[in-house]
Amino acid sequence: MKEYKRYLITSALPYANGPVHIGHLAGVYIPSDIYVRYLRNRGADVKWVCGSDEHGVPITIKARKEGVTPQDIVDKYNKIIKDSFEQLGISFDIYSRTSSTTHAKTASDFFRHLYDKGEFIEQETEQYYDEEAGQFLADRYITGTCPHCGNERAYGDQCEACGTTLSATDLINPKSAISGSAPVLKKTKHWFLPLDKHEPFLRKWILEEHKEWKPNVYGQCKSWLDQGLQPRAVSRDLNWGIPVPVEGAEGKVLYVWFDAPIGYISATKDLTPDWEKYWKSPDTKMVHFIGKDNIVFHCIVFPAMLKAHGDFILPDNVPANEFLNLEGDKISTSRNWAVWLHEYLEDLPGKQDVLRYVLCAGAPETKDNDFTWRDFQARNNNELVAILGNFVNRALVLTGKYFEGKVPARGELTDFDKEIMGQVADSKKALEEYIENYRFRDALKEMMNIARAGNKYLADTEPWKLFKEDPQRVATILNLSLQITASLSIAMEPFIPFSAAKLDKMLGIEHQAWDRIGEYDILPVGHTLGKAELLFEKIDDSVIEAQLAKLEAAKELNAAAGYTPAEQKELISYDDFQKMDIRVARVIAAEKIAKTKKLLKLTIDTGIDKRVIVSGIAEHYTAEQMVGKQILVLVNLQPRELKGIMSQGMILMVEDYNGRLVAVSPEDNVREGTCVG
Repeated sequence: MKEYKRYLITSALPYANGPVHIGHLAGVYIPSDIYVRYLRNRGADVKWVCGSDEHGVPITIKARKEGVTPQDIVDKYNKIIKDSFEQLGISFDIYSRTSSTTHAKTASDFFRHLYDKGEFIEQETEQYYDEEAGQFLADRYITGTCPHCGNERAYGDQCEACGTTLSATDLINPKSAISGSAPVLKKTKHWFLPLDKHEPFLRKWILEEHKEWKPNVYGQCKSWLDQGLQPRAVSRDLNWGIPVPVEGAEGKVLYVWFDAPIGYISATKDLTPDWEKYWKSPDTKMVHFIGKDNIVFHCIVFPAMLKAHGDFILPDNVPANEFLNLEGDKISTSRNWAVWLHEYLEDLPGKQDVLRYVLCAGAPETKDNDFTWRDFQARNNNELVAILGNFVNRALVLTGKYFEGKVPARGELTDFDKEIMGQVADSKKALEEYIENYRFRDALKEMMNIARAGNKYLADTEPWKLFKEDPQRVATILNLSLQITASLSIAMEPFIPFSAAKLDKMLGIEHQAWDRIGEYDILPVGHTLGKAELLFEKIDDSVIEAQLAKLEAAKELNAAAGYTPAEQKELISYDDFQKMDIRVARVIAAEKIAKTKKLLKLTIDTGIDKRVIVSGIAEHYTAEQMVGKQILVLVNLQPRELKGIMSQGMILMVEDYNGRLVAVSPEDNVREGTCVG
């Protein structure tokens, strides 16, 4: 494995037209914070950069609706996002923004460098133009009638009533959202990055040199590459953004997808004058933490930009997570179906680490996962309180009772003593292996295993029964229990840093380096402990019910919008059910079927074979979103030919509140071919 002198960690730039919710945290920011805190604790040279993504059409639309300027919008949400991140302990080295002067110059210079090298192609395209307003219209500034469901308020990129992806030219009776007039098609010139030119390099770099990437990342990249890359516009007609720095480009700005990832570079420039070491030195390891909706930009588009520039390193890994659902439904900002971070911090003060713990424990690392408030309560009460907090409290309280709060001297160690300390050392090795391979859920379990080992040690030795007859043995037990507690504090820090700091205070020590985990003498004999307090407290039903009531209010509004459950179908016999062979499968390749709007061709691994299924879900999932996903499939359905392709099976889907189809998946990642029933 290659050795690196330094690390550059980036996290996806949150879009500054709304607050951050738990889906963002579980997908990107908590995993990257765990990774960076771990590296720091090991003494690594690491820089972690992030910032607000502050350009693009949605921000101009929100500004127009609220009667303010785009700058007002990004200023508002930049502060909300930045403050809530800080309160949750997300420890960026810098949280920048793409409206900064440093970023404007960096992005402009980057474009100009590629332009001067001849890396762009110029093309004329036809785009809708509002003659009354005197400007070209982005797709979101065009409304009309959806050709699929008849909704008269569909946008030029999507109908929010039926969820269908659209092109502006698909709309019936299109109108400008600015003036209300009918737009006309008008030619406009733009610059394109020819991704097809970079396809051979990307194919070798990803498919041959990075087979260790997560299956969902590798699979989505392969799907894009297998379909063939096309030139992608890097400019657009808009008055909010970074002006295209060439003559004849008046009224045009850099497309936000081109501008935003350069924000990582500009943030590093603002962070350190040595920024080039982190972006241009081959002994730097760069890792992008993102959600699965950003895979193509960080694995294909941005690397192509960096390669075309010629001076920059490429990412070593892009450990993208899947999506987090909420109470069995997709998180939706438009339907207010979300747990917003800034509201959580107000509603549950002092519970930052509970949220961090629960979101890591249920992180959507290999598939979409579900957050529920009852699970949140159970994990706090049954794990943080009953396991971790219980061990810490017993170790400190017993030391206070028998040895006046001072670390007692050990006597001779038994085999059981050595076995327990060996388990702590083993957990340290496992923690390192899991974190360095971006398996943070497993790492969290291993951290808790240290607390479990401590609880077992105290339960099995029962020092409270031994003190009168063998105080030396009790001294040994409590000395080792305190050493385990100190090791636990070190291991906790990447995951639940506020609790680790609280525990350090109770132990009366400064935070210790990672490599001390498992040592026998972290706390010296005679050291005076601090005051013992409860590390965590139980969460009552009333707290959870208040949060569920907020969601219920949102659900009632959504139901009022027209969602009603289907009636039960007629009863079938058990034998009829037994005939259905439903299995867990994984999508290994996907592509849109030409000249159709609804059909995707999916290649799936059923555990018993690899087969093709044609599914009418293209209006709800892109091919890239399906690759790597575990799904449930009826495998013994009679094959049927669709568009010249033999389809062998049916995917199980459900409708959400908006009528959007959602794939049914197992709760945990399981073996392909596992039968349902």
